Amino acid sequence: MQIGVESARAVENRRIFVVDQDEIVRAALQFMLHDENETHELASLTAAIEKAVHWPPDVIVLGNAVLADEGLPVLEQLADALPRTRLLVVGTDQDPLATKALAAGAHGRIPLPLKLEAVRAVVDRVLGRDA
Repeated sequence: MQIGVESARAVENRRIFVVDQDEIVRAALQFMLHDENETHELASLTAAIEKAVHWPPDVIVLGNAVLADEGLPVLEQLADALPRTRLLVVGTDQDPLATKALAAGAHGRIPLPLKLEAVRAVVDRVLGRDA
């Protein structure tokens, strides 16, 4: 049984890729989002891009380590390759990399520490869902 999930959202079939090298963060985000979205966790950006060819996501959530390894230009590359995909980064308000990512084109930030309501609210906002 899904608790706190609107049935319309559960069948809406919005696809989210959670890309992070940290298995715990990936699993936590996948768990928080899977009730209302088709959520896939991937360890690398390369795997996400390969999967996006056949299964384009509505949202890609980029973990801090992936963003640090790939650099900020990856945001523009993803936007060019997947123009309908919204990009979110994971980080605190004080995280300079997440702040720079927002300035470089990310559509939002999932705040740390991860909390169910906050994660779902950010995702819902970038998907254009009413609160």
